[in-house]
Amino acid sequence: MIELRPFDSLGGANHGWLDAHHHFSFAGYHDPKRMSWGNLRVWNDDAIAPNAGFPPHPHRDMEIITYVREGAISHQDSLGNHGRTEAGDVQVMSAGTGITHAEYNAEDVTTRIFQIWIEPTRRGEQPAWGARPFPKDERSGSFVVLASGFDGDGDALPIRTDARVVAATLKAGESADYPLGKDRRGYLVPATGAVEIDGTRVNARDGAAISGLERLRVTAIEDSEIVLVDAA
Repeated sequence: MIELRPFDSLGGANHGWLDAHHHFSFAGYHDPKRMSWGNLRVWNDDAIAPNAGFPPHPHRDMEIITYVREGAISHQDSLGNHGRTEAGDVQVMSAGTGITHAEYNAEDVTTRIFQIWIEPTRRGEQPAWGARPFPKDERSGSFVVLASGFDGDGDALPIRTDARVVAATLKAGESADYPLGKDRRGYLVPATGAVEIDGTRVNARDGAAISGLERLRVTAIEDSEIVLVDAA
């Protein structure tokens, strides 16, 4: 029901300007046991050096969510969108029929992000991009939906897939519940701190692949910031 994937077991490479760790097979890292988790295809833990980044490159038919942990990321794309997303905030790019984008760390400090790719359930639509702030005090002690493919999730950024991206900040000893559902898959990563799920300790930047739980209860062992994908 819970498969722990310790941070030191992740694939990845240090390119100098980019120190990348991959929870799933990606680029030069291939593990047939870690190809995806439901419709969740990519979860990269990236550290981008100051004044460096990803030059323009294309995507199509993928929902790409960037959760900024430290620093800020600056975005520009072939639709003419420009934006700067700061720590604790999130941006979403629906690649749709095709989009070219660049992501740069224009700051004087290292930027650290989670980059999450989810397979779309709706294809053939025009590409789109959006970002919004999610102040941490709004998700203190409970999960808040950051991006969602479902109606009724308030201010969450829309994604074209059967999934949600949620986050919470918990003080040591606090617990938060999330109604996952036994037919769903969850993938949880603490950005900071350490948590316990059903007796399993999950440290900062570890991954926890979760299935078969009607309700997920996360208890903070230390002050923690956690991100969870609810996948089909």
